[in-house]
Amino acid sequence: MTARIFIDGEAGTTGLQIRGRLESRADVQLIRLAEGERKDPAARACALNEADLAILCLPDAAAREAVGLIENPQTRVIDASTAYRTDPDWTYGFPELDRAQTAKVKAAKRVSNPGCYPTGVLALIRPLVDAGLLPKDFPVTVNAVSGYSGGGKDLIRRYEDAAAPDHLKNAYRAYALGLAHKHIPEIRVHSGLDHAPLFVPAVGNYYKGMLVQVPLQLWALPGRPTPEELRKALAERFAGQDFVSVASATESASQEDLDPEGLNGSNDMRLHVFGNAAGDQAVLAAVLDNLGKGASGAAVQNMNLMLGLDPQAGLATRLAA
Repeated sequence: MTARIFIDGEAGTTGLQIRGRLESRADVQLIRLAEGERKDPAARACALNEADLAILCLPDAAAREAVGLIENPQTRVIDASTAYRTDPDWTYGFPELDRAQTAKVKAAKRVSNPGCYPTGVLALIRPLVDAGLLPKDFPVTVNAVSGYSGGGKDLIRRYEDAAAPDHLKNAYRAYALGLAHKHIPEIRVHSGLDHAPLFVPAVGNYYKGMLVQVPLQLWALPGRPTPEELRKALAERFAGQDFVSVASATESASQEDLDPEGLNGSNDMRLHVFGNAAGDQAVLAAVLDNLGKGASGAAVQNMNLMLGLDPQAGLATRLAA
């Protein structure tokens, strides 16, 4: 049976990417609204209730409104906003979070798609917390950079406008310097940490691609774990996973740099552990596409799980830039 899918907000950055992953598939049928109907509550309500699964690519308030329009108990929902990411009544849509999370996503009626930055952060630190290598009360710092597509249509327009201010043409800008980025609660809740991490994001002058880094002073950790012990814990957690992999010590040691655009167009995420010669410092790093595993790819991955479809469908080949 063909699954009926409605993307509410399909004209946005994430919605367009999801549509691109689904529109050629034979196992799903997209419910589409005419441009003039996309903001019509009655038309949206009809589409939401006709769908086997609705994917919400909307601002938080509009996502909550859309959920309120659903009366059909059979309609399942994936929300790509931040509205429900810490809501205990919703299943967190990072199937690789722990060994039980995939089954939870498969069984869920309501799934919150993870944020792009949290996807990288959680992949790096949650396994170490679970393994007891990183204490729950440890003061964690996260540095990350994303392509400007992560800011949505407004930021894309500002960067790509020929008349954009000169500062937007710079290679790199740190932001959220009030240390209150909207992803911090999500990271804290799903990482198992007792305290919010110190999170410093940045935007680069390129369209998409993400690099997340977590520096660790290993001498400050109980038991003083080695970089290889950290890598082993990550490798054990993600062994056999389709979309999250861990570089070998040899591969990481051979890296002279990491390209945040290296996995663009894919639903893949590659993790590294870098250590200094003394073995008392390490940097954990994740590379992913902020619009792939960080958004549209994750939504399609969750959809496949929830509907019992081929887990690789729509994800096995890279989307064009």
